[in-house]
Amino acid sequence: MPWLQIKVETQPDQAEQYEDLLLTAGCAVVTYQDAADQPIFEPDLGTTPLWSRTTITGLFAAEQDVQATLDQLQAAQQQLPLPANAEHPPFKAEILEDKDWEREWMDSYHPMQFGTRLWVCPSWREAPDPDAVNMMLDPGLAFGTGTHPTTALCLEWLDGQALEGQHLVDYGCGSGILGIAALLLGARDVVAVDIDPQALTATRDNLARNRLAPERLQTFLPADAPAVQADTLVANILAGPLVQLAPTLATLIRPGGRLLLSGLLAEQAEEVSTAYNEWFEMEPAVEKEGWIRLTGTKR
Repeated sequence: MPWLQIKVETQPDQAEQYEDLLLTAGCAVVTYQDAADQPIFEPDLGTTPLWSRTTITGLFAAEQDVQATLDQLQAAQQQLPLPANAEHPPFKAEILEDKDWEREWMDSYHPMQFGTRLWVCPSWREAPDPDAVNMMLDPGLAFGTGTHPTTALCLEWLDGQALEGQHLVDYGCGSGILGIAALLLGARDVVAVDIDPQALTATRDNLARNRLAPERLQTFLPADAPAVQADTLVANILAGPLVQLAPTLATLIRPGGRLLLSGLLAEQAEEVSTAYNEWFEMEPAVEKEGWIRLTGTKR
């Protein structure tokens, strides 16, 4: 069925008050969006920062009386405090057409090639090249489809490596896309680690989807991860955690083993590379659309 959307743009200090107004008026769900292209890549743990201009959207049933709801919201809005010489922001109403949103996303997700051998294919589509190395993927609720530049950087690197017989660690595995790609490209086995249990579930599901033996990829929460000596370790997470995890990740790679890091912006490359210089010979960064891939070899 269609839905009624009512939006209002406000400052962070009034966001909760406008959320309360929308909920009191009968909306089913409230969402927050960046109204000024101000991405927040790495908020501090335990915080939920908002943008300086935030759009708050209330979603109502389509049969809701639009004008009566707007009148109610505007009347309640008058009770909110205002800075000097400021005006209350306007509410904007629109009808959101009925769609099968899951199907919409599925229709827009196409097979993608990385490097010369590897294709990542949605599990509901046929592989365009049956003779290629084809990974069938359904990300579920986890990060990792291949569409983000950091994932693409990692997949392109893996495609160019001689992974045959290697033991690999995928730290921050998300959907399992990197670890499973490594298995399909010849790795012997993978230890996959993530803080999100849903990511571990998605990884196991995608392993089965690619008809790979379950013993070839084991999943762990960080506290349970085994102390291994991997031939290659990949970690596609954020810059802050990468810096903090440097001593931990260094212990998981054998001397002469390879390190692949991504999930960081161009301006973060030097800080992250410096954090790993104690254990690795780090190589120049590779950039894609403002995002960075770092690689190194364990001394």
